[in-house]
Amino acid sequence: MPKGENTRKMIIAKSAELFNQNGYANSSLSDITERTGIKKGGIYRHFVNKDEIAAEAYRYAGSVVNKKIQEALAGEETAMGKLLVFLQVYRNVVDSPPFVGGCPLLNLATETDDGNPGLRAHARQGLNNTLNLMKTIIENGIQSGEFRADLDVEALATFTLSIMEGGIMISKLDADNRHVRMNEESLASYMKRIVLRAGR
Repeated sequence: MPKGENTRKMIIAKSAELFNQNGYANSSLSDITERTGIKKGGIYRHFVNKDEIAAEAYRYAGSVVNKKIQEALAGEETAMGKLLVFLQVYRNVVDSPPFVGGCPLLNLATETDDGNPGLRAHARQGLNNTLNLMKTIIENGIQSGEFRADLDVEALATFTLSIMEGGIMISKLDADNRHVRMNEESLASYMKRIVLRAGR
C-alpha cells in the first residue's frame, strides 16, 4: 500500500477516535494534527476540509463496530440470539466499548440532531443500515418459524435499536454497564413472551 494511502488511513482512524470521544464540534483541526502528528498542510494534502475527515472517520468507526457485530452474529443460530447480539457487543460499553468513545451512530446522531445536515445524512444512513440488518434477521426468524407470523417487523427492529441505544446512553452517563445489561435481559424476556412462536 502506498505511503500516502497509509497516512490517509491513519488520519481517518485517529480522527475517528477523537470525534467519537470529544465530538465533531469540539474537535479542531489543531486537535487532529496533535493526535496524528501531521501538520495542517499534510492534512490538507489528503482532505478538503474537516467535514470530509469527519465523514470518513464516521464510516471507519462504523465499520469497526459492524465487523464486531458480524463476528458475533456468525456465532448465533437463532434470530432471537442474533438480535440480542446488538446489545451484547456493548455489554461493557463503559470500560471496553467496541469502538473508543461508545456507539458512533448514537454519538453522531446526538451531535447532529439540530445541525450539520451533511453529517446528519451519514447518521441517518447508519440508522437505516442498522434497522435494515435487524429487519432481515427478524424476517428470517419469521420464515424459519421461530417468530410469530403476524409479527410487526419494523416495530420490533425499532424497539430493539431503541433499547440498545438507550441502554448505551444511560450506561455511559451513569458509568455503569448494568443499564445495557438490564436492557439485554428485558429484550430477551420480551421476545420469549411476545415474539417467539407459540410452542417454542
